[in-house]
Formats: sequence, structure tokens, C-alpha cells
Amino acid sequence: MTKRAGQSTAAAGAEIARYYDLDLADDPGDVEMYLALAAQRGGAILELCAGSGRIAVPLAAAGHAVTAVDRDPNMLDRARLAWKRHPARRAGGRRALTLLENDVTLLDLPERFELAVLALNSLLLLDGRDAQLAALRSMARHLAPTGRAIIDVWLPGKADLELYDGRLMLDWVRRDNVGAGRAEWVAKLTSARHDPQNATAEITTFFDAWSDTKRVRRVMRQDTAHLLTQKGLRRLLDEAGLIVESSMGDYSSAPFKSGGDRLVVICRGGRSYGGRPSPD
Repeated sequence: MTKRAGQSTAAAGAEIARYYDLDLADDPGDVEMYLALAAQRGGAILELCAGSGRIAVPLAAAGHAVTAVDRDPNMLDRARLAWKRHPARRAGGRRALTLLENDVTLLDLPERFELAVLALNSLLLLDGRDAQLAALRSMARHLAPTGRAIIDVWLPGKADLELYDGRLMLDWVRRDNVGAGRAEWVAKLTSARHDPQNATAEITTFFDAWSDTKRVRRVMRQDTAHLLTQKGLRRLLDEAGLIVESSMGDYSSAPFKSGGDRLVVICRGGRSYGGRPSPD
């Protein structure tokens, strides 16, 4: 949910989408991993919860046919603009990016893909275990017979969750170039509260923006993170018909170790591929 006093939901949503990109100005480091995996596999790529195109645009620029799906039109507008401006797109060649506004839990495309991606904790922000399972089943359903799915989630430890007690924390203050030679300062503040009984975290994010000529304005975003353990994720993957082939603890292919706070899994289809028997 996105709010700002005196502002339409659409306008506030556009601001949140811009601040999302500003938040990820410090690259998490996963794009190179996806580029390497895509180069190894070849074929078409599906990204669920693609957001503003942070991963989909570089993949398309590298020459892959990419279908990027998200239910947020403001995020997709950012992706569309990023692709339009990208030098690789203007250069032409065998490059394609298809942007679809759709619910990833209900997705039903005729295409099958060699690589399906659910990146950077997106699985945790879906609306509960049923939605998480539906998204994973969607990935399995859209895999080609030789395709692979990759899912990346954060596994918070006790020390992380102890900070989720409702306190308000300043994450960063950054300079935002808003266009036409204009810039402003933006501060990100976060308050989160952990509910151990339901394995959720209620997260409220505030973005405060100001400049020398404009007073501070605030937009707010509220999310519920449905947290997972390693065992919980594996249960969901198994129920979705996805078989884990490898587990990594970071984006450099280091093996996952017990107690690690990041889990990246690469899966193949299990019981079926889009309703067809899977090969051994």
C-alpha cells in the first residue's frame, strides 16, 4: 500500500517506483549471476515480479528474449523507460523485452522458458503461503522441458529480527536527480515489527524528499513479509513440483551453509512440465 497526503495513488506509486531504483543504487550484485546463468542456458527467459527492470533490462540487452511480469504499472513504466533509453535496444539486433502487467500467481502464458527468475526476496512479499506456492507453481508450469528456475530469498536470523520491534530506523540519505537539471534529497526510513507466531514482518517504509526550494514531503509504503526458513522454502518447492539442483549462499556461487542469511536455489521441474511428463 502506498500513500501520500493530498496526492493520488497513481502519483504516489510513481514516486515509490522511482525511490525503489534509488534504494537499489548500491547494486546487490546479483545481475552478473543472472547474466552468467542465461548465457549458459540460452533460450527465452521469464522473470516474475520484475519490478522496474533491474534484471530484465540487462538480460534483454545481452541478447536474450525476456518476458518480464509485474502487477505494478508504475514499476513497469520504469522498466519500459529504462529499456527505451538503453544503448543496446537502440542498436537493434536480436534483443527483445516484453513487459506484462499481470498477477504472477495467475499467470498462464503459451510460451515455455529456459530460465525462470524470482529475484531478491520477491517471494517473501507475496500475500501469504498460498500466493507463494501459486507463484512457484507458475514458474514450474512455464518451464521448458530442459528449463531451470532460480529463486533468491533472505533468511533473517535472530539478530536481524530483534531489530524488528517497531523502532524507526534511518536507512540512508541520497541525492535524487529528478530530471530537467533538478535534484533533491531523499531519506529512507523503515519501521518493522516481527510476528513470530505467524512468521511475518509488518514493514512500513517512509521516503522523505526535499530540496532548497521545496519543503519536505513524505510517501509511505506498507508491506507484509511472509518469512521463510530453508526447510520451509524446500517444502514449498517440493509442493510446487520443483526439484532443487543446487543451493548457493550468495551471488558468487558459494555453497549455502547452515545459518546463512541468503539462499539462492536453482531448480528443475519435477513431476510435470506444464502438464507434460518430465524427463528423468
